[in-house]
Amino acid sequence: MSACPYFGWTHVLRVGMVQACLGAVVVLTTSTLNRVMVVELALPALLPGLLVALHYLMQVARPRMGFGSDTGGRRTPWIIGGMAVLAGGGSLASLATAWMAHNRGAGIALAVIAFMLIGLGVSASGTSLLVMLAKRVEPARRAAAATVVWVMMIAGFAVTSGAAGALLDPYSPSRLVLVTTGVCLLALALTLVCVRGLEGPAAQPADPAGAPAEQARFIHALGQVWREPVARRFTVFVFLSMLAYSAQDLILEPFAGTVFGLTPGQSTSLSGVQHGGVLLGMLLMALAATVAARMGWPAGASLRGWTTGGCLLSAAALASLAGAGLVGPGWPMRTTVFVLGVANGVFSIGAISSMMRLAAEGRHAREGVRMGLWGAAQAIAFGLGGLLGTAASDLARWLIASPGAAYGSVFALEALLFLLSAVLAWRLAGPQESQRSAAGTAPGFPGAATSLSTE
Repeated sequence: MSACPYFGWTHVLRVGMVQACLGAVVVLTTSTLNRVMVVELALPALLPGLLVALHYLMQVARPRMGFGSDTGGRRTPWIIGGMAVLAGGGSLASLATAWMAHNRGAGIALAVIAFMLIGLGVSASGTSLLVMLAKRVEPARRAAAATVVWVMMIAGFAVTSGAAGALLDPYSPSRLVLVTTGVCLLALALTLVCVRGLEGPAAQPADPAGAPAEQARFIHALGQVWREPVARRFTVFVFLSMLAYSAQDLILEPFAGTVFGLTPGQSTSLSGVQHGGVLLGMLLMALAATVAARMGWPAGASLRGWTTGGCLLSAAALASLAGAGLVGPGWPMRTTVFVLGVANGVFSIGAISSMMRLAAEGRHAREGVRMGLWGAAQAIAFGLGGLLGTAASDLARWLIASPGAAYGSVFALEALLFLLSAVLAWRLAGPQESQRSAAGTAPGFPGAATSLSTE
């Protein structure tokens, strides 16, 4: 059991506020600056696409950031430092975008540096924040805590987009820099307030081999984690499921417009229906997991069941969308998209809660490396998902004459990815968990520490 006391809900809300600050900066750089480059500056859409992909690529550094927080024994410096780098990168990205209007080459070069900083900042802050949440939240509350934190992040997206959008009118390059820099500074200030006294005193971890933790090499630590069967299996699960999850984002609205004849406003409204379903799915998942915990169900089995169910329901909804492409306008599109959103919400919270549970198990003093590895897998999947989803839809439309059948084939492939993810999710519990359950040993007590380390 953790040597530090568990977080109460006030502490969870403070963590959620930091996550919302992270989201506020990221949404400006990946959405608002994207639009300015394409619309106001008339630059190719490929440019912001590559810059966003670069910020995901930089997140392969997450395991190294997690290792640094493991060896240091504290997460707070990494959260603050990461947020400072992220805020600096966000401000620099707005300056680079404004500069592109006068010197395109110099502005693009500066934007490359800025988005690299954004990726590094998200890696350092986000990884350590999740590890802190995983180690300090009571197992029975993890699903509810994950829901609170992610809902606050989504609220951060919405509030920032709305407020920044109002402040940016009428548009000017100087106003863009001023508004973005203001949001970045506010996010950094709120982070400093929220993490003050949150973690408590430092607890220097001991290296599992007996040597001081600061002398352990990162590659050795990463190898130790990769040799844990469940950690390795969960990495593959995160990659496949997030690839399927992200690949649908950029093709759903074009599919609705091309096959069902929806206007831009109607397709945007359809995305709102999906996001509403995601929120409902998150809340249902949190409620169900909390009730299951109070009834005494094993946390691992409960989360595994909900994660697997969310993947299966997502696969069914995507298969339904594939059918919608063949049937056309008579299909109940809004209902299908809403069910897809609910399924994605259940799957998301189940996966995040499982990530929190598994990060705290296995070899001691490797929680940050483990969480960083999964965060890197998620970032790579998100970076590839949008690219592969749009590329696959273009290829399918070139090979298949019917647009509906072409889009449907892509949705069917995504459904297959979710089915594979469901199989992996169901296998996340190794023989040790079954033995522990049979012996009546609860997670968090001696014996749980080896649940990831052997097959």
